[in-house]
Amino acid sequence: MSFKKDMLWGAATAAYQIEGGFEEDDKGKSVWDVFCERKGAVKNGDTGNTACDHYHLLNEDIRLLKELGVNTYRFSFSWPRIIPDGTGKVNQKGIDFYNKLIDGLLENGITPFATLFHWDFPYELDKKGGWLNPKSPQWFENYAKVIADNFGDRVKMFATFNEPQVFMGHGHFTGLHAPGKKYSLRELTEAAFNVLLSHGKAVKILRENVSDCKIGYVSATSFQLPLNNTEKEIETAYNKSFGLNPEYWVWHAAFWCDPVFKGGFEKCENLKQIEKYLPSDYEEKIKTEIYQPLDFCGLNIYNGNRMTLDENGDFKAVSYGSNEPRNSLGWPITPEAMYYGPMFAYRRYGLPIIICENGFALNDTVSSDGLVHDPLRTEFMKRYLSQLEKAQNDGADIKGYFAWSFMDNFEWAEGYEPRFGLVYVDYNTKKRIKKDSFFEYKKIIENNG
Repeated sequence: MSFKKDMLWGAATAAYQIEGGFEEDDKGKSVWDVFCERKGAVKNGDTGNTACDHYHLLNEDIRLLKELGVNTYRFSFSWPRIIPDGTGKVNQKGIDFYNKLIDGLLENGITPFATLFHWDFPYELDKKGGWLNPKSPQWFENYAKVIADNFGDRVKMFATFNEPQVFMGHGHFTGLHAPGKKYSLRELTEAAFNVLLSHGKAVKILRENVSDCKIGYVSATSFQLPLNNTEKEIETAYNKSFGLNPEYWVWHAAFWCDPVFKGGFEKCENLKQIEKYLPSDYEEKIKTEIYQPLDFCGLNIYNGNRMTLDENGDFKAVSYGSNEPRNSLGWPITPEAMYYGPMFAYRRYGLPIIICENGFALNDTVSSDGLVHDPLRTEFMKRYLSQLEKAQNDGADIKGYFAWSFMDNFEWAEGYEPRFGLVYVDYNTKKRIKKDSFFEYKKIIENNG
């Protein structure tokens, strides 16, 4: 394998999943802090209260990143750590923490890549209606201004949102994630549109206040994967990947990405179901407020959905066999998703592609030799990267790859059982152990693939 010379090689994390320090130094509560208090909300009653204690072990973690050899590190700011009530007074202690992180990365030759929102919404704003409140885009704009003013002199790579499909879908539709709500179709549509408006406002603020910055947006993906790779299958898979399903539209890339990257929704029958709940001037709002110039399309790719054509040449889903490989969460292993996902997204949006998350969940354990051996994770990474290289060679503009995740962490409603990290974390002692995959990824980076 070989990638372009300016390839971004990184690892990724999110604030609530690793930081801990949930009540320290004047940090405000997030919806996840409160959601974890609910009995049965998270497996084993786990919380992110201490997580990996990154808040106190920051320097050790930066040293590990340096040893890993990444040239960039994707992290997220905790909105309530920086602005405890979500709006108003800024918490200098929170600013100081991220300054230490950013300065430490730069001192070690690692480019900071910051995500503004990775799901830890301020609880005080949730009490005011959260994303349903028409003021929420203004809240997010103000937050983005604080980020720009305090960190924009050193941070030049930003993503506004991480996986709006998931924090809206599970947080406000199924109720499986914080804040655990089950919105009506009207409420869900209104809240989702406010998220899109928030993105647009944040991009404007960053452009106006941060010189020479690169800005993108990170989507969860589950593209359709043609089983036999025929021309008609590929075309059908592409069209189906960006279709709007009437019942599950909140999960679909088209709703979240087309306004951001294309400047509007494609007219389709299924749009009518939600269109009546959008602002009357929604098309104008998309063109003037949501659709802002972006530098890259961020994709989180773990798997996809295989499909073929039936005897009439129509779409037919292909079920994933019970004896086929899955990770410890039951997610199927489909390396071809790393080919068709970037190819389809680049074809549709024409922007450089950065894989912002890709990783493998295992129930890792420390062996008798004191090490953590995870050959399945290494195999997973190599197979997916091989497909990413193929996408590059077939014309997709691939700019970067971030392994998910740098270290084991709090996996949302699944708690601490699944481990995605290149670094093992003993949650009792907080000791870090470099897994075999850490050293394999280090070699991949050294050889540019």
